[in-house]
Amino acid sequence: MDVLTRTDYNFPGQTHVYHGKVRDVYSIGNETLVMIATDRISAFDVILPEGIPYKGQVLNQIASKFLDATADIVPNWKKASPDPMVTVGVRCEPFKVEMVIRGYLTGSAWREYKKGSRTLCGLPLPEGMRENQKFETPLITPTTKADEGHDENISREEIIQQGLVGKEEYEQLEKYTYALFRRGTEMAAEKGLILVDTKYEFGKKDGKIYLIDEIHTPDSSRYFYNEGYKERFEKGEEQRQLSKEFVRKWLMDNGFQGRAGEEVPEMTPAYCNSVSDRYIELYEKITGEKFVKADANDLEARIERNILEYLKTL
Repeated sequence: MDVLTRTDYNFPGQTHVYHGKVRDVYSIGNETLVMIATDRISAFDVILPEGIPYKGQVLNQIASKFLDATADIVPNWKKASPDPMVTVGVRCEPFKVEMVIRGYLTGSAWREYKKGSRTLCGLPLPEGMRENQKFETPLITPTTKADEGHDENISREEIIQQGLVGKEEYEQLEKYTYALFRRGTEMAAEKGLILVDTKYEFGKKDGKIYLIDEIHTPDSSRYFYNEGYKERFEKGEEQRQLSKEFVRKWLMDNGFQGRAGEEVPEMTPAYCNSVSDRYIELYEKITGEKFVKADANDLEARIERNILEYLKTL
């Protein structure tokens, strides 16, 4: 069985290729993007040395379903998914910020709060909060979109002041973010899950705002199980969750947080398969459907064949 950690295609009409942390994005002409979700995994802004079986398929198919399920809220970039690991869509000019929205105090926000910080992206946080506590209303805590290295927290005021996004457009991005998070929360609740936090990326084409990239996947979102949430919270216990946080925790427990001089712990085949199982568990839980493993023999050839067939239709 193959794991796809790198692609190097040359499609007809190809004008550019971008290798991200997880996705490889091919530009076809000026209008079309081919986005391949690889099996790479990143944490602390570091691409880890081993791929995770079926991770790309899980991410691509969850994102595809949620793009379809939210298209009535905001137009999105997706046109087709010709392969289980591929989405083809409209090329947009991305906004230079990512819209992070948090329903609960957890993850990096909790780590900063625990150190004594009482503001997050310019928003005041009340005293006396506890880990995994629900905010009265969800908070939008944007980050800059870094081409390399770490994304940085930034306030609404700084975004507008620096001209990263104009005031009116930023207000529209906020409206879309709240509406998408509401829809994601409702869909998660139907499956016994809590959508804890997530991020959305937006772009623009011909003066129109589009939702781009992935949405509501375990790489961009955190989910708790609703059952037992209150009891665990009251006792100060860890929540049962479906997200990439369990990978971050494993890395931290083994002395790695992406800092200079730290080494990634050994990722054995058994560990990689256990991560794969967790991704598949989330897929089945959040979609309510059985995950069907695509043929993983010679992934590169399968993906190329399916993309070429689709490009013939354009």
